[in-house]
Amino acid sequence: MKSIIVLFTTLVTCFLMSSCTVIYTDDFVNYPPTVEEIVSSYDVWYVDYHNTVGTGDIPYVSRAFTLSFRNGILYANNNIVDVGRTGNGLGIDVGMYNSFNGLLEVNHDIDGFNDFEITVVSDNEIELYNFRQNVSYLLIGYDVHHFDYDKLFYDNIEYFLQEYLAWEKTSTNGGNPTLFDNENYLEFTPNNLTTFRSSKDEFGTQLANINWNYIGQYEVFDVVGHQDLKVLTLYYDGGVVEEFELHIVNDNRIRLFHYNSATTYDFRGRGFIQYKKEHKDTLNTKEVVRNSNRKRAIVKREKIQRRIS
Repeated sequence: MKSIIVLFTTLVTCFLMSSCTVIYTDDFVNYPPTVEEIVSSYDVWYVDYHNTVGTGDIPYVSRAFTLSFRNGILYANNNIVDVGRTGNGLGIDVGMYNSFNGLLEVNHDIDGFNDFEITVVSDNEIELYNFRQNVSYLLIGYDVHHFDYDKLFYDNIEYFLQEYLAWEKTSTNGGNPTLFDNENYLEFTPNNLTTFRSSKDEFGTQLANINWNYIGQYEVFDVVGHQDLKVLTLYYDGGVVEEFELHIVNDNRIRLFHYNSATTYDFRGRGFIQYKKEHKDTLNTKEVVRNSNRKRAIVKREKIQRRIS
């Protein structure tokens, strides 16, 4: 069984930089921190899911983008949209936690009991290991006022694109005329990470009435040397390929720069899908309700060079 790994230098840095208020004497090396002190040392733990190791799965950890441990209550942000606002940054109450014999015990409202061994990896990183499922999750700690929102959004951009029923074009600027000028709506379906649809319907069309004219596959690429930039490639079923630089403006706006025409398009999200805990894998939306079994997958993107300066 893995032990709780605590190095002297790591702990000094951890507890000087974190929000934990526990003070140790010079002999604190003989008094390692408790499970409660470790998990509550930061306000928010980003679940770096793409560094998950193992063969199993703990559903509520896999669904969460952040976890927080406060006074025996487990909080989670299951959406990227509205992160930082929901529950004052902590997310929604999804269960309770305690510690026993050095283990973190969690009673999730839906998924029930699981226990985890904790390994302190660095000054703001811990690993949660579940023996029964043989899976380890890497968590990165932040105070709510210093959370790395760019990392959350760009690391999980495929899921961000899925959190609206449709993206509606709001402006077209510069460039040369192109067929994409006529496509006013995009949808990135939540059932996988590869399918998109687009529509030529007029602006303001009710989401339930959108006629999806085109369908195809899409891929997101990392850009070498740029953490806050992605390349989005749309592969239409008819053989057409469109390539864009993708920027996130905020959690309701994206900007696409079309390589071939040098046109910039702005889109806004419509029909926010809020993943909640009321029923297993159900969700609510502000405009339309639909069922989905969204499950995160470990994304390993291809890295490419930027085509423009």
